[in-house]
Amino acid sequence: MKRLSLEEWSVLARQHRNKASQWTVPYRERSASGQMHPVYDFLFIYYRNPPSQLEAWHPGLNYRLDAEQPMKAFNEKYYSFNGSSIMLDPSKMSDTDRHRIEMALTLSDSVQARPPQFGCYGMHEWAMVYRGRTEGEVRHREKLPLRLAEETINTFLQERPLSCSHFDAFRFFTPSAKRFNRIQPLKEERLANEQAGCLHTNMDLYKLAAQCMPWVGSDLLWQTFELALEARVLDMEASPYDCRTLGLGCVPVETKEGRRLYEKRQKSISEQAKPIRRALICSLQSILEQAKRKTLEI
Repeated sequence: MKRLSLEEWSVLARQHRNKASQWTVPYRERSASGQMHPVYDFLFIYYRNPPSQLEAWHPGLNYRLDAEQPMKAFNEKYYSFNGSSIMLDPSKMSDTDRHRIEMALTLSDSVQARPPQFGCYGMHEWAMVYRGRTEGEVRHREKLPLRLAEETINTFLQERPLSCSHFDAFRFFTPSAKRFNRIQPLKEERLANEQAGCLHTNMDLYKLAAQCMPWVGSDLLWQTFELALEARVLDMEASPYDCRTLGLGCVPVETKEGRRLYEKRQKSISEQAKPIRRALICSLQSILEQAKRKTLEI
């Protein structure tokens, strides 16, 4: 158990909030004005993690924070105050939290055990646009222009083998694009399909960590958020949208050079995700073990 003085943990909390605010404050401003960012705001809107959760600092288990009284920042639903300090209390873990942590651990273990696969070249974003004008709306059309003619997009997708293993990406394919995918992933098959080469699987580490807050702590949550940002940028730079209008780059996967660049960056993100996923697994295991021990003591 590591003890932090009031001054020590106050500095950590302030530093964390300052980092998070660089992303949360602009998001709130855009949201208030109705001018959403089609790349960055995905992490708040799609994952439904409120900016306040990213801003709030939590030490994680095995930390004791010096304090003279209970504090609003540390909800008594999760924390206990013993008269001089505050700490996360595993005996307060709800059945819902325990189930969520168990599910996150099972999925993370499954992904870690499976060899990463590359070579998809981000074609899921193309499949979400395929024949969009005739089959419904083209996603992001109101915020981002396409950088290629729709007929060019349709033809290129038809000529490429699709190998998307991520259900939450596959479900947004246009109806006629789904038939081109080598598998038809279902939600209940996530444990059998998700793998560590997938951009969205690595991006989802942020979702898993956020679902397990405050137990995993803000340091790990922030690592997953930064990784998700990098993955999201590549996701959209390789899409048929022209992200250069947002000051981002372009990875033209319709060319051999673009596909080589995509795979290089995809592998880099997968390597960055390895230690983060291992840390998440270790954290979740420890959380569940301590919660079980506390339950037996009661």
